[in-house]
Amino acid sequence: MRYRLTYRQCFYLRILPIFLGSSLAWGTVRFRKPLLNDSSGRERWPKTSSLSIQQRLTSKDNKGNADQAQEPTEVPTTASNDDDVPLFDADPDSGAWSTLSRRVMDARIALNAIKWSKVGNDIADLLLPDWAMDLPAYFSKLQRELEMAPGSLADEIWEEAQDPGLNPEIARLARVRISNDLCMEEKKFQQRRKRYTTRALAAYLDLPEEEIDPEDIPTIAMCGSGGGLRAMVAGTSSYLCAQEAGLLDCVTYTAGVSGSCWLQALYYSTIGRQNYGTLLNHLKRRIGTHIAYPPAALGLLTAAPTNKFLLSGIVEKVKGDPTAEFGLVDVYGILLAARLLVPRGELGVDSRNLKLSNQEVYLRDGAHPMPIYSAVRHEIPLDESDSKDDSEHKAPSHEMEVKARKEAWFQWFESTPYELYSEELGAGIPSWSVGRKFENGTGSVRENGYSVPELRLPFLLGIWGSAFCATLSHYYKEIRPIVKGLTGFGGIDDLLEEKNDELIKVHPIEPAAIPNYVLGLKAQLPPTAAKSIFNSDHLELADAGMSNNLPIYPLLRPGRDVDIIIAFDASAAIKTENWLSVADGYARQRGIRGWPLGAGWPKKDKSEASSIADIDAAEAASPQEAAGKIADARESKRVKEEGDQEGSNTDSNDLGYCNIWVGTTLERTSSSSPPPSSKRLDPDSDTDAFHLTQPNAGIAVIYFPLLPNPACPSVHPDKSDFMSTWNFIYTPEDIEK
Repeated sequence: MRYRLTYRQCFYLRILPIFLGSSLAWGTVRFRKPLLNDSSGRERWPKTSSLSIQQRLTSKDNKGNADQAQEPTEVPTTASNDDDVPLFDADPDSGAWSTLSRRVMDARIALNAIKWSKVGNDIADLLLPDWAMDLPAYFSKLQRELEMAPGSLADEIWEEAQDPGLNPEIARLARVRISNDLCMEEKKFQQRRKRYTTRALAAYLDLPEEEIDPEDIPTIAMCGSGGGLRAMVAGTSSYLCAQEAGLLDCVTYTAGVSGSCWLQALYYSTIGRQNYGTLLNHLKRRIGTHIAYPPAALGLLTAAPTNKFLLSGIVEKVKGDPTAEFGLVDVYGILLAARLLVPRGELGVDSRNLKLSNQEVYLRDGAHPMPIYSAVRHEIPLDESDSKDDSEHKAPSHEMEVKARKEAWFQWFESTPYELYSEELGAGIPSWSVGRKFENGTGSVRENGYSVPELRLPFLLGIWGSAFCATLSHYYKEIRPIVKGLTGFGGIDDLLEEKNDELIKVHPIEPAAIPNYVLGLKAQLPPTAAKSIFNSDHLELADAGMSNNLPIYPLLRPGRDVDIIIAFDASAAIKTENWLSVADGYARQRGIRGWPLGAGWPKKDKSEASSIADIDAAEAASPQEAAGKIADARESKRVKEEGDQEGSNTDSNDLGYCNIWVGTTLERTSSSSPPPSSKRLDPDSDTDAFHLTQPNAGIAVIYFPLLPNPACPSVHPDKSDFMSTWNFIYTPEDIEK
């Protein structure tokens, strides 16, 4: 019987030769110890001399064609008409720019070195698509556009980047705001939105507006989960229903993780036009092509006007910050932007969509909810000692490893049109200042008196959706069901589960980084802040789904006073991960009253005693301690729950398509008393509905999990190939399903 490949495997096989050729130049394939540690402790690829590359290629070419050896600066090519493409200008003032220049040039050289005409026809037909031979020409053109010669596209972009008329934020002085309160801009937004939601709720409930006291209007938040394009497509449909029903007008905040962040970014743009129906049609036209399909992606990067639209952020980032890293997540963000931020026809690109702070214009009159975007920084204290011990050829002690496991945690960073903020640090900066360096609480200014422009949205899209930067532990969770089903692999599964503490500290792919805005502020920030954060010039941020695939935490921030959370969960393995229950520990550790403890998928072994133990584990003196206790408890429960679920696919206590819990503001009187109960309500019960009006009623959570629906038997969230988190092709037919 012939082995059948899935469409994704076929795609990988076809693109593998191209990936290997270019990745050797870009540094995405690592062999043993190819990386060097710089003074900051970060891993960097060894620098390659552009001159040495020329000399080697020229010398090699001269062995057979001595008469062609003319100018030593000319790089011969074999598969492109653009043989006279000059090398990048190695700007001594920008190490990041020089590195990027070499990588693009090396990619072109690597592709040109392939003797395409000598590749066997049978092999070429089997593995190489027709467009493969066009790649050298694409890279040659891309290199022309990014050279800093006068009159080049990159030169034009950099000149405009220093124009305060085009980028007014570069003339503004930015300072770090150290406070636990909301920023003033958000407080003013709350007032404007309250007036709007009062009218909207009156219309939604069919009540006269004059009969409603604004003080009685609940603050409603709506959030979407992570899950790549699946979450974005499913979330768009869910939000569309809420918008058509008039419910969205009653919402003050929306929040997202991963794909739901992409959804929000499109809604607050000239593409989505603040209409989810328009946004859904845009997705049908644009995501039927894979984001990494070379002809489509390279075509947009090398043709006007999309080339300037997409490449502007690259030039501004690496020219404006000589120490910046330009890695795989940044490339990923550019590819996402090429699919999502470029409308059909490709001529109507709007540069206003490239800055997060520009979304503020849609919030000025309070007509739309305020979007919250989520990312996390993985704090692993062992990293610091690792760097030190490596130089002494010593392994970390057992006590140090135990300490690191307990203290490793994820720090949440939220982005809004107003501010980038970390509740744990109690510090934030204006969104328009993200991308510039900070020292002692003040943003840097260049020699010309201006700062660098705001970090472009494509890079943020990459950060928000960088699930592939997850730890090895997260990776294994994705393939664990397959491994467990293979005969003879049970021992491997047991071994990897035992090593989960080690796997959760390893990131195979480095997250993207932004300038660290809390440098020099150690004395002014909480003592619980990670010490390592003050020793790095950049913050590495990644997909918040590594911590919680639902953006509950930002919605519980004091000052937002959210009363009702409507959560649309399109996560993979919803029952196993049980993201709602993860918020229990957070709410307890932060002292948030009213959260419905126990919300989420029911646990078969849940007893009163275990509930008390869970709450005690969450009562910690610091986020580090809480994270360690919660992670240990959650992992042990996950393993047991998976075993329980294998024997049954259904349960009378399983959740349905709509589930409601209401918390209580009561506190338990002692550690021996049970935690305040939160009841799962029946939406159709008048008696249960009465709980919402009780004096001690807390936060209400309305949970919509993405479940199989008999009305659509051809679609299964966990089994349909096209609904995989790692699928980047959705046809219009897939979206309609």
